[in-house]
Amino acid sequence: MTILVLGGTGFIGPRVIRRLVERGEEVVCLDLNPNTASFAGMEDHVKVIRGDVTQFEDVMKAVVQSKPERLINLAYKLGGPDDDPHFAIRLNILGMDNCFEAARLGEVKRVVYASSLAVNGQQKDYGDRLINEDDPMTGTSQYARCKIFNEFQADQYIKHHGMSITGIRPANVNGPDKVRGSVDHVQCITNPARGEAIHFPFRSVMRLPIHVEDISEVFTRVLMSDSPHHSIYNSGGTPISIGDLAKMVKEFLPDAQITFADEGGLEESGNYLVDNSRLLGEFELEYAPFRDRVREVINDIRREEGLPLVA
Repeated sequence: MTILVLGGTGFIGPRVIRRLVERGEEVVCLDLNPNTASFAGMEDHVKVIRGDVTQFEDVMKAVVQSKPERLINLAYKLGGPDDDPHFAIRLNILGMDNCFEAARLGEVKRVVYASSLAVNGQQKDYGDRLINEDDPMTGTSQYARCKIFNEFQADQYIKHHGMSITGIRPANVNGPDKVRGSVDHVQCITNPARGEAIHFPFRSVMRLPIHVEDISEVFTRVLMSDSPHHSIYNSGGTPISIGDLAKMVKEFLPDAQITFADEGGLEESGNYLVDNSRLLGEFELEYAPFRDRVREVINDIRREEGLPLVA
């Protein structure tokens, strides 16, 4: 079958596309920056076209021309200190709505999109308990509010048009090439792997990392499912403080220079206690051990830098 991937040349997209090709699918990738990812060896199965998801005509044209049976939207702007509020709304709200509407008009069988654990805001809003998909969404950042609206809009299309639309709430995605969004849990690994020092404001701030290969498998399995049981799934991950992550990194790199200005930070943590049993049970998923993934990221970086790999 043909699958249309919006935002397929970013961080997660190329890994999802590789998995789809390995499963024998044909992929059309629409992206504003089509040359930022290589699909070497997959040229016969991946067609990359330039298009802007904030422009309905671009998305509709891609749907009409490719006639996809399934569509996945991985085009979004992560929150950060350099946010452009106007652009964030155009991409995260208008872009997602264009995706849903074009899929409706093109009679696309299945749609999957990226939401975020950001919709649940701070862990302190829930206490020391696991957060599930039915809990109230208390996120207050612009990115969180955008994702909350995405989920609302998906429900509207399901209710009024009977569409099959499923959202995934990724946790703090981790990988050697992540440079946007929450990156402290990434830099705590990648900087020492390069032999560079790294300094953080708080030791006890919590994160919920999930490796990019694991979340890519999540998106792929949910996309290829004909009839998921739910419209939204938490990815979950491994709850860990930046301080404990630093200790883990030092097990591999004893000379790593990782320092902290303050021991606190727990109260400022986003949600990190997340129930993902709905996802893992239905799709028979099992994530690789987090410690193995940390070592993998270290070695990815050291391989690039021409440094000795860690055992």
